[in-house]
Amino acid sequence: MNRQTLALSIEQELLEEAHAVAVRRHTSVNEMVRQFLKQIVRQERKRLEAWHDVKKLLDKPQVRLGQALPGRERLHER
Repeated sequence: MNRQTLALSIEQELLEEAHAVAVRRHTSVNEMVRQFLKQIVRQERKRLEAWHDVKKLLDKPQVRLGQALPGRERLHER
């Protein structure tokens, strides 16, 4: 997969803390950002797929509603 370079502006303190986390995890800030973005994209895909499924159900419900049931008085007529 082709990779693109991304310029990112963040606070120096945040970058320093992120770098420290990356060192502890034996990775890089770049890889952590890449994994974070992958996770966000995956979650959004799942959310959109679920919404698409719900929308299909709302647009064409699979349940048919019949006529209303007779009232109590009608059921107990003699």
